[in-house]
Amino acid sequence: MITREFQSLHSDVNRRDFLKVLGGGLLVCLSPVPTIAQESGRAANRHELPTEISAWIHIDADGQVRVFTGKVEVGQNIRTSLAQAVAEELRVPFESITMVMGDTDLVPWDMGTFGSRTTPTMSPQLRKMAIAARELLVETAARRWNVDASKLIAGSGKVTSPDGKKFITYANLTRGEDLVKSVSGNPTLTPATEWKVAGTAMPKVSGRDFVTGKHEFPSDLARPGMLFGSVLRPESYNAKLDSMDTSAAEKMPGVRVVRDGDFTGVVADSAFVAHQALGAIKAKWSSPTQPSNQGLFDYLKANLEGKSDAEHQSGSVIDSFASADVKLESRYTIEYIAHTPLEPRAAVAEWNDGKLTVWTGTQRPFGVQEELMQAFKLSPKQVRVIQPDMGSGYGGKHTGEAAIEAARLARATGKPVKVVWTREEEFTWAYFRPAGLVEVKSAAHRDGILVSWEFHNYNSGPAAIGTPYEVPNQLIQFHPSKSPLRQGSYRGLAATFNHFARECQMDEMAHALKMDPLAFRLKNISDQRLKAVVQAAAEKFGWGASKSSLERGFGIACGTDKGGYVATCAEVAIDPSTQKVKVLRAVQAWECGAIINPDGLRNQVQGALVQGLGGALFERILFSNGRIENPRLSKYRVPRFSDTPQIDVVLIDRKDLPSAGAGETGIVGIAPAIGNAIFAASGTRLRHMPLTPEDNVIKS
Repeated sequence: MITREFQSLHSDVNRRDFLKVLGGGLLVCLSPVPTIAQESGRAANRHELPTEISAWIHIDADGQVRVFTGKVEVGQNIRTSLAQAVAEELRVPFESITMVMGDTDLVPWDMGTFGSRTTPTMSPQLRKMAIAARELLVETAARRWNVDASKLIAGSGKVTSPDGKKFITYANLTRGEDLVKSVSGNPTLTPATEWKVAGTAMPKVSGRDFVTGKHEFPSDLARPGMLFGSVLRPESYNAKLDSMDTSAAEKMPGVRVVRDGDFTGVVADSAFVAHQALGAIKAKWSSPTQPSNQGLFDYLKANLEGKSDAEHQSGSVIDSFASADVKLESRYTIEYIAHTPLEPRAAVAEWNDGKLTVWTGTQRPFGVQEELMQAFKLSPKQVRVIQPDMGSGYGGKHTGEAAIEAARLARATGKPVKVVWTREEEFTWAYFRPAGLVEVKSAAHRDGILVSWEFHNYNSGPAAIGTPYEVPNQLIQFHPSKSPLRQGSYRGLAATFNHFARECQMDEMAHALKMDPLAFRLKNISDQRLKAVVQAAAEKFGWGASKSSLERGFGIACGTDKGGYVATCAEVAIDPSTQKVKVLRAVQAWECGAIINPDGLRNQVQGALVQGLGGALFERILFSNGRIENPRLSKYRVPRFSDTPQIDVVLIDRKDLPSAGAGETGIVGIAPAIGNAIFAASGTRLRHMPLTPEDNVIKS
């Protein structure tokens, strides 16, 4: 079994002690130029680590392999696929790999787990490391046997002679030795066509623990003598504290009120008592007048902030638009939405002899470490951040608020403290996916050839803003705005909204030209990878076999982002009496190069489609004058089992191409496909996300 026991090592175990615990073995450092590894496994300038030292591997004396990476597991199953990649190149059984992830004392520095970068960046680095280890093992065996290393064969965790009569296990090769080797250059990776471990459907590492409840998420963790903390927060954004009376809370048994500058919190022996004590504090606030949902998009366009550079510019959009046969101008909008992770922010903090250790759910352990260093004026050696596999992030857990809060309370009390945000705190004080406005002007000749494309995104973001269609005259621009709400990363970033606006505009162009939406797209696509997914999705969906009607509609959308290519078809039903929308079926074709774990990828695509339903149909943050008005699940609609359509996923395995990340791009196609299907069935073009926020009812 692949185990995770080293994720819960006692907080005073550093990298050197950790390797002592593992015992004798083989340690390999891979770097572009020969260097000697630092004691901690990080270069002197740790932020340059990805270019100086790719990764670490340790082969135990018993043949178990420990692989160290700063990437983290947040539900995307990367622990499994990274283990497959290493097992493939090291030529060991998959079960012998243990991934040590997201522990700042044990792993190399890493920027974080986001942007679908783990598969295209970390996987090749670990594969190269494994190749270096395998070659060193073969060379060691060759010296022992006094034979030519090129004649030996590595496989199944052992080195075998050419005639197969003699072998030595990796365990025997490493027993009692602790070797360090710096490796330069780029070894040849095993082609995907020859994969035996990678490319196969492996079950999720420790999957049974998640199903049975054995796995401990950050919010489950406990330390000896631990207290529970809650933090006082303003009643609205930008509110200022006028007065505060903590006397009632201070009189409660076992409660301590902590004041640290503008920070106020309470600690108690239980979370329940801590929340009661927080409620007993009487605070008065004054709040300035602030924007609300009403007028939001005009506000974003009027309050630009920063430089607006043209992302893509060619030809003349003015001249080509004026001379075209068919032309359209449209305005699309999108609301703020919350990440709504299964597990809200949580952290446990503990101080020992001047060193701070924090267990927390984060996509950026080293980023949180730096936040803690800055908050408490500590050096890297004084701060350790450990990330147990957490309950999802979706781009929403880049920052370390809960970690800092727990550390402040722990420092004040001298005991470990756990802080777990309530669902309402998560909805209110975490950052949101940005709201945005897109204005599009497009034009085509009567034969269906696009000639002009002008696209302006306000505030939402530039991700996947470029059009994948061939168009000679284009101006595509992102305009940063001053956001009234705190905003940040979300699964797919702005690619979801940019695809929505672009693909709905393309659909409307097709109808204006009296062309089939599929045929119109194919006519303007020259990228063969994009064309392949469009054709695969249409074929699986049975595009054209049935015609849209007043009660049933079909829509299609496609696009590309972060190295992945996606096409989505959707079928919707509209109740003629209530105008309620029901998504009946979704087909998504997906291509991201060579597939490492087909089951894991299929799960990612299915999950992206289900999550995308929420943003497409009903998810939105309501706010007024600095207050979030729907900060709980009873008022914030997320997809339910009853909302889930029949889902079919078509995976195109391109073994001739490098593997790309698949965590994000799968979400971008479902909203425009649904919007286009609604138009096909009703004749109503909806240009606002969410499409049907009021009980799934169409309102033009």
